[in-house]
Formats: sequence, C-alpha cells, structure tokens
Amino acid sequence: MPQVGEMAPDFELPNQDGKMVRLSDFRGKRVILFAYPKANTPGCTSQACGFRDSFPLYEGKDIVVLGISADKPKDQLKWKQKENLPYDLLSDESHEVLSQWGIWGEKKFMGKVYMGITRSHWIIGPDGIIEDAQIGISPADSVKRANELLIK
Repeated sequence: MPQVGEMAPDFELPNQDGKMVRLSDFRGKRVILFAYPKANTPGCTSQACGFRDSFPLYEGKDIVVLGISADKPKDQLKWKQKENLPYDLLSDESHEVLSQWGIWGEKKFMGKVYMGITRSHWIIGPDGIIEDAQIGISPADSVKRANELLIK
C-alpha cells in the first residue's frame, strides 16, 4: 500500500467510455483519487456526489478528481450520467490496481465474508507524491477531509 510521502504508483485503466487513463498524465496537477465499493449504491453515490458538488471549488486550482472501482465501464457510464458526475470513473475489474493500493481484500458484513473494496481516498501532489491517504473512511468524511486539505 502506498504511503504518504511516497510516489504514487502509476497505473492505466479504462474510464467509463473505455478510454485508457494513466495517473501520470495528471502530473502538474493535484489529484483526488477516491475508491468506492460499487457504483449506484447509497454510500458510493453520497461520496461521488459530494465530490461532484465540490467540483466548483476545484476549478481553476489544477485539481483533478478520479473515482476507481471494480465496476464495468458501462455500469460506471450509466451512473456517471444519472448523477451528472463531471469527472472520470476508472474500472479495475481485475482488482490489480486496487490490490496494489491495498484496498481490495476480505471484508465482513452482517456475518458474511466476501472480497471487496475499502472506501478510501488519496490526495496526490503535482509531483506525484502522495500528500494524504484516508483508508476505510465514510463517504461524508472523505469529501470533507479532502476539501479541508485542498481548499485553503
């Protein structure tokens, strides 16, 4: 799992339109990379719409927002359109990047054990260095903490 102060591991994943997006393409800008368990579910919608509603605060500040999950691109596209999300949603169906970032693994809910994504976010600086990492954070706190760090 990448740590604060380390270089963010580069990756390339398809977005909701099937276009490949590389993290390193955003060098020179700050990146909010948020991971969510499943598109179009209540908590994930809260987190994604929180970043959507904060989007005007990021404009003109060279801040990019990227969401990442294991959802298929077509499911992400449908959700992006439904919620009017103004940023890319990246698909990691193989869980390779999610595993590399330490947020794919065993979870428990109501006595049931399954594999899934731990809701998280990272702030990556213009130089590619991780400035903040919040693993296992609530949807509302994810948006609030990211904004406290970025909007000064």
